[in-house]
This record gives sequence, C-alpha cells and structure tokens, in this order.
Amino acid sequence: MIASVVSLGSQTGSVAGVGRWRRLTVAGVSALATIVWVVGCGDDGFGTRYKVSGTVTYKGQPIEKGTINFYPVNPEQGRGAFGTITNGSYTLTTSGAGNDGIAPGKYKVAVDDRLVDESKTSGFSGGSAKQDDVAKAIAQAKGRIPTKYNLPETSGLTATIDGPKSDLNFDLVD
Repeated sequence: MIASVVSLGSQTGSVAGVGRWRRLTVAGVSALATIVWVVGCGDDGFGTRYKVSGTVTYKGQPIEKGTINFYPVNPEQGRGAFGTITNGSYTLTTSGAGNDGIAPGKYKVAVDDRLVDESKTSGFSGGSAKQDDVAKAIAQAKGRIPTKYNLPETSGLTATIDGPKSDLNFDLVD
C-alpha cells in the first residue's frame, strides 16, 4: 500500500513524495469537510427567524389542544409560521421541522381549537382521506373558543416580531 502511495505521490517514489501526497490528501479532505459544513449548515431559504413561544388561554383557562397560525401582513415579507397548542403552550415553526422560529415582521394571528373527528374522514383515495370528507369533518368540528378566532381576518389578533420572545401570550375572550 505504501509503495502505491509513494508512486502516486512522486514520480521517483521517494519518501518526500509520500509527505507531499499526505499533505495534498489532508488539504483535500479539509476542503471537502468545509464544503459539506457550509452546504449543510447554510441558509435553508427561509431567512432570519426568531424563536417565539407563549401561551393561549380562553377566559383565563389554557387551551388544551389546538393550533396557532401567524400570517404575514405584507405577503412580500415571506412565510408565515404555526405552532401546536398543548396545554396552553405553543412554539412557532416556519418549516414544520421543530421550533425553527418565525421571520421578523407584522402578523395577523388565528387560533383554532376545533377537534376534528377523524373517523369521519375514513374514505380513502390514493392513500389519504378524501378532501370532501376532510372538509365536512372540519366544518362539523366543535371548539370551545368563538369561531371569530379561527381566521386571521376576523380574530383581531396581531403580533410584531422583532426578536426572540418566550412570552407572546394571547388571552381570548368572547
């Protein structure tokens, strides 16, 4: 093995050739590792985001289960974000891959605590529930909070994101 490295590293097969080959190999591996690191840790296309979390209550009581959605006021601002509400707490995500946060800007906010009866979406076509069945199940779903909070246009809820927040709380009322 050394003989083949020596012959590749130097035309004369000298030990100095092994050193040069080893330096080239180390430099190549280092360059490759740097490229992989830059590509792997680079921008995912969603831009700057801040970690945001908080609570959602209705008449002072935590919402047990639901979703919270942030819609950009200015569509050119980029994507919105969403979070799952569990026992009143939520953390926002843009990509759906955890708690990657939300882009800075102004948002309209919607909250939905309707629990869909999944047994009503049992008709399957192509491996997923039929859209008509899903739409009907959502329309029939009941929630505790007033339906005005389900849409960003009617909720009256807004938020401005200008940095990380761990206390962006919403107390919903009638």
